[in-house]
This record gives sequence, structure tokens and C-alpha cells, in this order.
Amino acid sequence: MSMLEAGQSAPDFSLPGDSASKIRMRDFRGRNLVLYFYPKDDTSGCTQEAKDFSALKPDFEAASTDVVGISADSAKSHDKFKAKHDLDLRLASDEDHEVLEAYGVWAEKSMYGRKYFGVERTTFLIDRKGRISRIWRKVKVAGHAAEVLEAARNLD
Repeated sequence: MSMLEAGQSAPDFSLPGDSASKIRMRDFRGRNLVLYFYPKDDTSGCTQEAKDFSALKPDFEAASTDVVGISADSAKSHDKFKAKHDLDLRLASDEDHEVLEAYGVWAEKSMYGRKYFGVERTTFLIDRKGRISRIWRKVKVAGHAAEVLEAARNLD
């Protein structure tokens, strides 16, 4: 799969979500959408990123923007993660990695000399027509949600 770029149509998806919901790309047509891909529920960086996006939810809503986090964790894991940290955002589960691969975020990583596959922390801002407006790759968590919010506010 080639690397997605701004201006392209965002790949369609339908995934199991938290609270036994279904999360589908088409449900967001007519609104802006932030899709943030993260490695693992309840790890320090992922928890901080989720808390940051959750805290800014009213501001994203004011900018007609929905936020969805996606990881390879199960929907049950997402439910526990949300409850533990009182998160107010939607999380989708991609245990078979289809959507992670379609968005080019399932990648070979390396830690302590060991190579493995996992989610590369990446955020996509998708406009109301379903086109990718902006991509943040290899995200550093500090200040990221606020930067994405600013970009969402500047969409038409």
C-alpha cells in the first residue's frame, strides 16, 4: 500500500467501537474527523494522548469535528481504558489490522534492538467531504491534540 497523502480520499472503514458500537467512516460525512492511531491502551503516551483529546472534546465539537482513536486493542480493552481514565471520546478496535494497514500506520518498529510490527502514532485530519486535509506522522504527544484542534478550526 502506498503512503497516503493530503488531498486523497480517506480510506473507508467499519470497525467495532467501544460500548458495543460500530464506528464507520460514512457516519462522519458532513463533519470534520480526526482519526488518531495509537499503539496501545493504558500505556503512558497513549493515555496522555487520549486524555488530551478528551479534554478538548468541546472545542473540537465547536469546530464541527469528531475525534476517534484507533488501535489494535479489543473493544473490551477500549471500554476498560475509557472507564479507568474517564475518557470522553470514541475508540475503535482494529484487531485484524486492515484499517491500520489501509492508513499506512501498521509498521515495523524497533525497541532495544528487537524488531516487531505495531502502530506508528499518526493522526489524520479529514474534511467534511472525506478528503485527508493533514497528516501528522510519528507524533510526539505533548501539545499534539491542541495543534490538531488549531488545524481543525482552520478547515472551511
